[in-house]
Amino acid sequence: MSDLSHCESWFDTLWVSKYKQVQALTDQGETRVHQLNLLGIILGWTNSLGMCVVGNFQKTTPFSIHIVGAVMTFGVGALYILVQTGVSYWMQPHVHSKSMFWVRLSIAIRRHVSIISMFVSSMIMYSKLPGMDLSKKLHWIPGETGYTAHLISTISECSLAFSFVYFFFTYIRDFQKINLRAEATLHSSHLYESTHYSVIEPLNPGEDSPLLAGSI
Repeated sequence: MSDLSHCESWFDTLWVSKYKQVQALTDQGETRVHQLNLLGIILGWTNSLGMCVVGNFQKTTPFSIHIVGAVMTFGVGALYILVQTGVSYWMQPHVHSKSMFWVRLSIAIRRHVSIISMFVSSMIMYSKLPGMDLSKKLHWIPGETGYTAHLISTISECSLAFSFVYFFFTYIRDFQKINLRAEATLHSSHLYESTHYSVIEPLNPGEDSPLLAGSI
């Protein structure tokens, strides 16, 4: 569980970093980019929650919750990649190169092709084995009914997962140019709602940087 929590924290940091970086690099007048950027971080956090669900609810217990987590991970993840590819399109060539946009677009296309392939092959597999609880079938024998569809579905799922990793690899150079820090500023000497307690000055007067403020 601790490893999973660390993984989720890392993904959350990644999404916040990208959100703050795009926000800092984009003029306030570019509303389209800011809207896509906001949508991106919402999708990113939803995707992170989906990975948490998949990690805690395995395929056999219970299957319905696992499917919900898979949809949040792969489906919402595909939308996240699509949104970030759109952000890359509107930010090139003045922020980053056109080649980076094309790389991210190719990964997005691969991911969506993998989703379609996985969905179609899964439907074929279920249609060939009606009434069987395939969520509990963990071992397949080559040549048996539904094996080919199962193999295609599994390969597509692996391609789907790796395309997500490949997309994050494109962030390496982006994150070499940003630092993320957390700053806590005390505005009161107590945690009561009552106003008769005195309010002290912040620890660093004149500094009002927000939490999770990115610096370029």
